[in-house]
Amino acid sequence: MAAALLLFLSNLGNQYLWQDEAQTALLSRTILDYGVPKGYDGRNFFSQELQAEYGQNYLWRWHTWLPFYLLAGFFAVLPDNTFAARLPFALFGVASVFLTYAFCKKLLQSRNIAALAALLLLICVPYLILSRQCRYYSLAAFFSLGALYAYLGLVHKQKIASLAFIIASLALFHTHYLYCATLLAAAILHALIFHRDRLRTLLLLSALVVLINVPWIVWLSGMKYGQRYEGFFNLKRIAQFTYQYFSQIGRYVFHPLLLLIIPVASCGNWLKNKSFFIDLRRDRVFWSRLSLVLLFLISNLAALAVASPAPFFRYLAPLIPLLIILTAWLVDASSRINKVLAWALIAALLVTGSMKDFLYEITHDYDGPLEGIVKYLNEHGNHDDLAAITYGDMPLKFYTDMKIIGGLTGEDLAPARQAKWVILRQNLVCEKDRQVGLYLVQNLPLNSSDYYERITLDYPDIIYENREDPAQHHFRTVLDAGRVVIYRKIN
Repeated sequence: MAAALLLFLSNLGNQYLWQDEAQTALLSRTILDYGVPKGYDGRNFFSQELQAEYGQNYLWRWHTWLPFYLLAGFFAVLPDNTFAARLPFALFGVASVFLTYAFCKKLLQSRNIAALAALLLLICVPYLILSRQCRYYSLAAFFSLGALYAYLGLVHKQKIASLAFIIASLALFHTHYLYCATLLAAAILHALIFHRDRLRTLLLLSALVVLINVPWIVWLSGMKYGQRYEGFFNLKRIAQFTYQYFSQIGRYVFHPLLLLIIPVASCGNWLKNKSFFIDLRRDRVFWSRLSLVLLFLISNLAALAVASPAPFFRYLAPLIPLLIILTAWLVDASSRINKVLAWALIAALLVTGSMKDFLYEITHDYDGPLEGIVKYLNEHGNHDDLAAITYGDMPLKFYTDMKIIGGLTGEDLAPARQAKWVILRQNLVCEKDRQVGLYLVQNLPLNSSDYYERITLDYPDIIYENREDPAQHHFRTVLDAGRVVIYRKIN
């Protein structure tokens, strides 16, 4: 746990919030003013989906609200800076390491495997990065583990298990509703197969969770998510997303070669004891334990393949601790052949990961494009200035007190004709910011030195400040990218 605190919290405030993180922080800030998260604070819009995320009075309903209220509580007692924005989520990341240990110990009845699982999660760099984001990822993992832990208590008829299951499931729903649905589905299927004596109780508890959330479910159903992302039940799309998710799991969390441990361990045990290390045909306890993990993984992957807007790695956050538990389980099985082999596997997992790069990141400074833009605007601009930007508007709205226009908000761009500051990012994210760029180029004389001064900043103009996706994350400042350019209107 001491190591977890060090890895999750070190240098937490060095890198500026990127677009999605800043959106979470901005929405949380509106709670302190209005009591609820809003997509508009009277000065700036916080949409990234052309205003589809909120309804009447700009009330936010693209996400459920627990992460926003959690962060608002921290902002109420701490300065609303980068460190404070990421702190609650990093702390839940730390807590999820302990909960992984507790759940694994309860599931497998093995302190050794549980300790190994906690260790492996701690050296899983993609999970460390996700948990250090100002987003809901670590909360989703924590409350998923909490609900599964409570379910095991329910199976063993522990007194407070029912209450714990309801609380964890409700918290999971208000972290992200999709994960609550998949959690309930996995638990019910598992009880139906292995614990029918507890099925009725579980169904009643699940019905209670749904009943409590009915007002939210009805309200959330009115958002325009389906209009923004169509084709959910397109089989080709589902197959592509499924392949992408499995590819990311195999590359960053659970390598498929680990499955070779099963036949190798079985053969090794056969040579020693003339029996397999477990009787797969008759050991109901083994199948129950394994099935709980697999049902949770499968239900989430199926839901994500259908409902996610894109196969982003971040959506796999609640699955990572369970995948790590499977890894620890297999490594423990290899120790039955040879303990040196088990330690070799642990070393291989550490060496083939990105821990060396991650340790560099949390001990060194990092410079991104938005940091350069923010620092320059704060030094040379003022509250009354208007800035227009193609992508990256959210960090500017969080770190400056200017009115910022553009980005992916879908707002009227006509006021941008009077912008004192204009930032055209070198990389396009999507069609939305491409249209903003076209408008700015066509309606502002940016290439005329009589109207705008072109300023080049010594910061790399990479597409994101620093994204959480392991394929796009930078552990060091990028040195070989073009420089950030800002246009300043000449009075």
